[in-house]
Amino acid sequence: MRCVVTAGPTFEPLDAVRRLTNFSTGRLGSELADFLAARGHDVTLLRGEQATWRGEVRARRVQTFTTTADLRARLQALAGPAVAAVFHAAAVSDYTFGRVWNPRRAGRPAKPGRGKLASRHGPLLARLVPTPKIIADLRAWFPRARLVGWKYEVEGGRARALRRAARQLAEYHTDGCVANGPAYGAGFGLVRADGSCLHLADAPALFAALEAFLRPPPAAEPGGAPD
Repeated sequence: MRCVVTAGPTFEPLDAVRRLTNFSTGRLGSELADFLAARGHDVTLLRGEQATWRGEVRARRVQTFTTTADLRARLQALAGPAVAAVFHAAAVSDYTFGRVWNPRRAGRPAKPGRGKLASRHGPLLARLVPTPKIIADLRAWFPRARLVGWKYEVEGGRARALRRAARQLAEYHTDGCVANGPAYGAGFGLVRADGSCLHLADAPALFAALEAFLRPPPAAEPGGAPD
């Protein structure tokens, strides 16, 4: 089946040489893409330019993305009913730069992503604005696909991480959400749209559970009455 996997971080440019990004290595998403490809699926891997993981790649197609807007455009270009699943593991920047200026140079705001802001001019002030949530558009772009998002939590404990994963499911109409990070602790929690939650001890167990989203539901027993 045709699958799309995103992995690694996006970045947002402050100027032509400085960037706002995160610590995502891209390893989990890349290894998921390898697992699915080894199982015979037709996989497109979208991997962040800043991803530090450079292991073996088995995906049929690999595209490199940069900013959040670039990842959005690449996903939208792949949109259509032929995609069976999207596993959105990329660590997308929550913020991008809005107005950037130097208090000593009043009235002369810089345009993010251009030129080089000189440190000799002293401290900068920057306004951070939220980036649009890519996951909010996945259902419109991939109407027949199984959609799985990620929720990486740092604080609050496992129960809170799972609640936030369940909230993501409800808000964006996805089929599953993987909870992980320091708040969740060891392993992964896979929250599903039917309200169930699986604890997976390691990445191989998670990958097998995610592949199960691609299987058709079991056929009804012969002679069974409809619900």
